Amino acid sequence: MLKKLLKTEDSWVLLIARFTLGAVILPHGAQKILGIWGGHGLPATMDAFNNWFGIPSYLTFLVACAEFFGMIALILGLFSRFMAGSLALVMLGAIYFVVNNHFFMNWYSEPRGEGFEFHLLAIGLTTIIMIGGSGRFSIDRLLLERMK
Repeated sequence: MLKKLLKTEDSWVLLIARFTLGAVILPHGAQKILGIWGGHGLPATMDAFNNWFGIPSYLTFLVACAEFFGMIALILGLFSRFMAGSLALVMLGAIYFVVNNHFFMNWYSEPRGEGFEFHLLAIGLTTIIMIGGSGRFSIDRLLLERMK
């Protein structure tokens, strides 16, 4: 089972998908966990998600962990399929709870709100990683080679 989770090709495409996804999502997690880059930290994020969207604190904690620690692991190529799958669930949850049912982000005309175009792009990248694995320069590849 572990070998199937770690299996990957020596692919530059998977490396690029992994790095791109991790680099874009990690700052969002840092906002939630560390309160940097305009974020307010974990306690304030948990309160806000509960008050605005009715999301329980434990789910907000899991989202923050997936976006921060999960993306660090993804960038390193550690259990990338699991990390990508976790983020896909986060993006699906964001579409359900947060997005105002619009495709495009709209901050200039009514009704204003977040669209789900970004979330679909993230889900596309997670799907590539879940199918192909970590790719080149990943801890998964190193672990798999040591298991042989």
